[in-house]
Formats: sequence, structure tokens, C-alpha cells
Amino acid sequence: MSEHSNATENSENKNATKPAHFIQQLIRKDLEQGVHQKIVTRFPPEPNGYLHIGHAKSICLNFGVADEFGGVCNLRFDDTNPEKESEEYVNAIRRDVEWLGFRWDGEVRYTSDYFDQLYAWAVHLIEQGNAYVCDLTPDEARNYRGTLVEAGKNSPYRDRSVAENLALFEKMRSGEMEEGSCSLRAKIDMSAPNMNLRDPIIYRIKKAHHHQTGDKWNIYPSYDFAHGQSDAIEGITHSICTLEFEDHRPLYDWFIQNLPVPSTPHQYEFARLNMNYTVTSKRKLKQLVDENHVDGWDDPRMPTISGMRRRGVTPAALRDFCERIGVTRSDGLVDVAMYEFSVRNDLDKTAPRAMCVLHPIKVTLTNVDEEQVEYMTAARHPTLESLGERKLPFTRTIYIEQDDFREEANKKYKRLVLGKRVRLRNAYVIEADLAIRDDAGNITEIVAHIIEDTLGKDPADGIKPKGVIHWVSATENLDCEVRLYDRLFTDEAPDAGGKNFLETINADSLEILQGCKAEISLAEATLDERFQFERQGYFCLDSKYHSKEKPVFNRTIGLRDTWAKMDDE
Repeated sequence: MSEHSNATENSENKNATKPAHFIQQLIRKDLEQGVHQKIVTRFPPEPNGYLHIGHAKSICLNFGVADEFGGVCNLRFDDTNPEKESEEYVNAIRRDVEWLGFRWDGEVRYTSDYFDQLYAWAVHLIEQGNAYVCDLTPDEARNYRGTLVEAGKNSPYRDRSVAENLALFEKMRSGEMEEGSCSLRAKIDMSAPNMNLRDPIIYRIKKAHHHQTGDKWNIYPSYDFAHGQSDAIEGITHSICTLEFEDHRPLYDWFIQNLPVPSTPHQYEFARLNMNYTVTSKRKLKQLVDENHVDGWDDPRMPTISGMRRRGVTPAALRDFCERIGVTRSDGLVDVAMYEFSVRNDLDKTAPRAMCVLHPIKVTLTNVDEEQVEYMTAARHPTLESLGERKLPFTRTIYIEQDDFREEANKKYKRLVLGKRVRLRNAYVIEADLAIRDDAGNITEIVAHIIEDTLGKDPADGIKPKGVIHWVSATENLDCEVRLYDRLFTDEAPDAGGKNFLETINADSLEILQGCKAEISLAEATLDERFQFERQGYFCLDSKYHSKEKPVFNRTIGLRDTWAKMDDE
């Protein structure tokens, strides 16, 4: 059986219960008809910023279909704009792809690896009469280009001889020409209905240092010229990109048809990821960073992959989300709740449980000896027995949440009330006896007692506790900082309709809590672990600010049903 037949069979088995999306169908058809023997895709980011959640969809698609059909996927940096690119972005992108669980074929590739070949192909176009050096200024070129309803007009430099164009192009390459003085343009059709075919720029002068090639080049190819030819050099079979490049496909094909390329890739477009309460424009994300509206590209409120990683989102959750939203050719808006579902669903299944009191108030248990330390045993996860157990020190003084106590409350309130009973998670039932106040009238301490013989069961007298609350020992705990993150924008469409997206920033998107008290077992937590703080949400250590001396936990996401949503008036 042939390689592509095996790949097709594997794909059918893998997706037996889920309809194939249109790109899977195209690839399967190409393999069955022998158009391609092996699938080669690529993920081609520009290294001018950090990857965001939209890129995650493209990564999962390009690497995913290559893996599904027994092919390979290249990682190639389309580094044709050195003024906006840096090694920092290159390294960040590599980390993100690897973190998501994918591995590219061979070494990392760069469009700059092909600059010599691209230059030679530009010379070929000139020699064939298909390119010319144009001296129009950018403003003049725009005027000559025409509009969507009006044809453009030819540049006065369009009919230069081949010899003159070759000489001028060499001067551009050698640095003899100033930036903006001229450009190399393809000679196609200034009256074409598709604006991209109206003699597009192939090369422009940029006397900028390049992070890969140094100062070798004074000219750099345009994205439209470099992209398809790089695909051809690498033998890409399916060049998959988002729908905004659909109008560029005729130009992609024109270059392929008019150059002696080693292969003839084809471009396919899919709908990009648009999600409410989110901004994914690189320019706007960079503005958030540069103007210090956020704490860098990896701020946990950012939709960047590095931000989601720092917040505690797992690769599995992000891949699941990308799988759920599917691949179509129709633009749409994804509800952020779908993303949040994938995050919660994964963490609920995998995150060990722990207890942390965010707003502590001391409870003194009068019938527990001052020196007594009793260790309670609790499962680290309700269903994953492989995660084992943890020990919880139980002492005379403990901390509970301030909101978990009231002197008086109605029947809807399921926590600690004076004269009433509540169970401490994994420990005793207690009853509140007295609230101690300071001179300002604030409750500073609760005096209570444990109900004997209530470990793991209700009191013998049959009076059941009102509810279950979490706690930690007041003498054996981990003092920590907790950062509560919420959505960065209050507007469902922060940058739609000409709005200033900065005006929709959520002023309450970050709350920093000092003096939180976590169970002592969390002193051994590592940066790659996530936890469910019982009744609080899912948390992880902050990779940027955490230290042994000052533990810092980030809230990844809240629970489905939180106490904050209860009507406890």
C-alpha cells in the first residue's frame, strides 16, 4: 500500500466520528488522485510580534493536517521587513510552537535564507520584460494605481529597457539609491479589477540591519513576492492562510507561473479566528505593550500564547479550543465562553486540588489544644488517584474567608453563622460562638468550637452543617500573593466601528491580593503545575514574579459556579 493511502486511512480512522473540514477534504482528494505523494505544509509567521490566539488556530491547522496525513510541516519566518523584526520575536515564536506540542520538520527556515534566489528571480522577471524599476514616489504611485471603480494608469517608467532596469536594480542592491527613491515593480496590468495585480512592488530599498543577514542587503523583497516563491523552494503542497489573503492568490499564482520555480504550490484560505472581548491586531497589541497598559507581551490578560501560558492555560486546552471552533471559509465571531469552557474542562480533569484563603479572617477553636497539630488527609484530585494525597495541618487557629462568616443570615446563606454549624473541607464540623470586633467595629476574629466525632461524617446529634467552606492553618501555611485576572476589555467588540479600543480597557482586569494564606503543601508547587483552589478557581505560579521568598499565584479562570454568583442576601 502506498504512503498516501496509509495517510488517508489513518486520517479516516482518526476522524471517524467527526466530519472532515474542507481542507482535510481537499488534502484527502489530492492524495487519492495522486496529485501529491506526501503533504508538506508550513507555518510562516512574521517575526514582528508575539503570537496570539489566532496564530494558535493556524498552528494547530498546519501542523495538525500534516501529522494527520503522514506529512511534515515547516516553521518558516517570513522575515522581509527588518525594521520591525527582532530575534526576541523569533525566540518567542519558537517557544510558543513547541509549547503547543508541535515539532517542525528539519531546521527552522527563514525567507532570508532564500534572498539570493529571490534576487535572481527578480532579475529573471526583468530579463523577461515582466518587471521594471519605477521612480514614482509613494504618493504618486497611489494616484497612478486607481481605485476599485477606476482603472489605474501606467507608470511613466514602465517601458524602460531591460538593460536600463537591470542597471538600476543593481544600483538599488549595491546601496547607490536612497530609500524611497524607487522600487522594483512587476509588470502585470494596471487596469486589472484586482488591485493586487496593478504592478505590485517586488523590491523596495531599506538600508536596515537584518537580524539574520546583517548588512548584506540594501533591498528587501515584498511579502507577496517572497511568500509564494519560498513555498515553491520548500516544496509546500498546501499553502494555507487566512481569508484576507484570498485576493492575493492571483498574484501568488502569477509569480509561480512566470518564474522557473522548482514546484507549484497552491494557496488555500480559511476564516481567521475572531473572538469577542479580544483584540488580535499586532499593531494594537504592541501599542498595549509600548504604552504600558499591560505588563508586557506575556501579560496574562493578553490574547498572546505567551500570556495564556503565563496565566496557566494548558496546551491541551488551547488545542481543544481550536478543534472545537473548526475550520471554515465563513468569517464569524467566536464567543469567548467557548474558549473559557475548553480551559475549565481541561483543568477540571487534570488540576490537583488545594485550599487558599484570599481574604483571611482568624478563627480560634476553643476546644483544640494550643500545641495540637492534627494532620488531615485529602485527595489531590477527586478522580485521579495517581496524584495521591496531601496532608493538611489542623490547628487551634485557622483562617477562613471573610465572606464565609456572618453574624446573622437567611436560609440561603450556606456558610458560617453565629450559633450555626458548617463543615471545614476535609476536616471537622465547627460552630461559631462569638465575633470579636476592633474599636472601629470590624470583625477581627471568630471564636468557635469543633463538634467532636465529625471527621468525615455529620454530627451524631443529627444536626447537619449548613455547608462546606475551605480553610488553612493560621500557624502552618504559605503566605502568598494572588493575582486575580479578568477580561482585558469591557466591550464585546473593543475595536469595532472606529472605536478607540484603549477606552474599553477594563480597569478591574487585575486585582492584586497580598497576605493570602495557602495550604502548606503549595510550598512545593512548580511553575508547570496548575491547581484548583477549592471554591476559588484555577491557579498557577506566576513565571515572571514568583520566587520562593514571595510566592505569586495567578488565577487562570474562575469555577463554573462560584460563591460570588450566589444570592445570599
